[in-house]
Amino acid sequence: MIKEHDHKLLAGLDAIDWERLHHAYGSAHDVPDRLRLVCGDDEDARKNAWLDLFNTIFHQGSRYTSSAAAVPFFARIAIAGPAHARPTALTMLTRLAIDWHDQYSLPAGIDTATWRAAAAEHTPEKMAAWYQEQLYTETDPDRRRSYEEARDWCLEGATPDDAASTLPSYDAVRAELSGLCPLLDDPDPDIRVRTAYLLAWFPEEGTRTVPEILAQLDRESHAQATATMLVAAGLVGDRSLVPHVRPYLAAPEPLVRWGAATALARLLTTGSRPGAGNEEIVTLVIEELTQAITTPPTVSHMPEAVFNDGDLGGYAARALAPLAAHAPRPVLPMIMDALSANSAIAAKAVTAALQNALPDEGLPGTPLFTDLGESTQHILRCVAARGPWDEYQTPVESCLRAGGLPDTRPSLHAYVQLRDPHLPS
Repeated sequence: MIKEHDHKLLAGLDAIDWERLHHAYGSAHDVPDRLRLVCGDDEDARKNAWLDLFNTIFHQGSRYTSSAAAVPFFARIAIAGPAHARPTALTMLTRLAIDWHDQYSLPAGIDTATWRAAAAEHTPEKMAAWYQEQLYTETDPDRRRSYEEARDWCLEGATPDDAASTLPSYDAVRAELSGLCPLLDDPDPDIRVRTAYLLAWFPEEGTRTVPEILAQLDRESHAQATATMLVAAGLVGDRSLVPHVRPYLAAPEPLVRWGAATALARLLTTGSRPGAGNEEIVTLVIEELTQAITTPPTVSHMPEAVFNDGDLGGYAARALAPLAAHAPRPVLPMIMDALSANSAIAAKAVTAALQNALPDEGLPGTPLFTDLGESTQHILRCVAARGPWDEYQTPVESCLRAGGLPDTRPSLHAYVQLRDPHLPS
């Protein structure tokens, strides 16, 4: 069990009414014992306790009323707990905050405004009222029982909506960031990497966390920590960081150059297109990301804190897509090859490339293909030849339509003067 001198880590644990909180399998009454075990000396008990916690308060990415309640204890363990527990506590905090967002929110990062707006529509109070409304007219006994159970569950602070049920855990972790930021300077590089990775998902805290990330960058010597801090700063910072990040494009370590290029690609394109005067740095970023797609940098440590589930070549492809219109040679086919395993992500990349290649507003009529820039022509030829078409939630067609261009496969083939292989000769 937990050592006597570590009791302060879990101070207040028994003051919480865990019986009334929920996890994936009902009452969260067993969470306190699991938290005690992860700080203890018995290695097998620790492993089982961590596994139980991942499977209950973070079951397949879902979060529950007990999830946010456990966050302060994980934060204390990460800051001052036993050495064996600190890295896993940071990983737990990251997952409780963002689930697996790094697999589908890159390269722009977390959109908290949209998340909060969605959550506000399905709070426990609103959902409880909705279930109560159904009870006013429902006469079937089984459905009434189901509505009553759901209403009571919501009255206890739960909600079936993903956005609303996960936001409390995210905000609970956000509230702990001021205490976690000093871990960027921890003697253990594992802790520094995991802390930087966690900070990458809190854009609302960027004005406070970015200065601390930059201060540590100036003295950081560990390649993965440096790369992670660069990407984190890029995800939560703004274009004013470009001069600070740019020198890392000349670093001797490929992983650090990848981190710098990934950060710069996001800083130069999120919310706007690369501004005039950035041509040289855009070219350098394109070169580095292109190299990272063909020869991804390797990471041998801390797989739990690697962006894009460790697929750095795929992340490079996603980061490069918005810059494809500025590339001196066609890069969209390379991007699509790198992302071919996931058609939805490939469609997002193609859409990003189109959005940056086409005018901000559709011109009257369809512009002549020969009047478009060479890079835009390359992108449209690739889209005509390879799509992706009819991809759910990432409609390439609507992007073409907004630019005043043909928005079907046959018509775009004719527009770019390619024969459609799906049509008879």
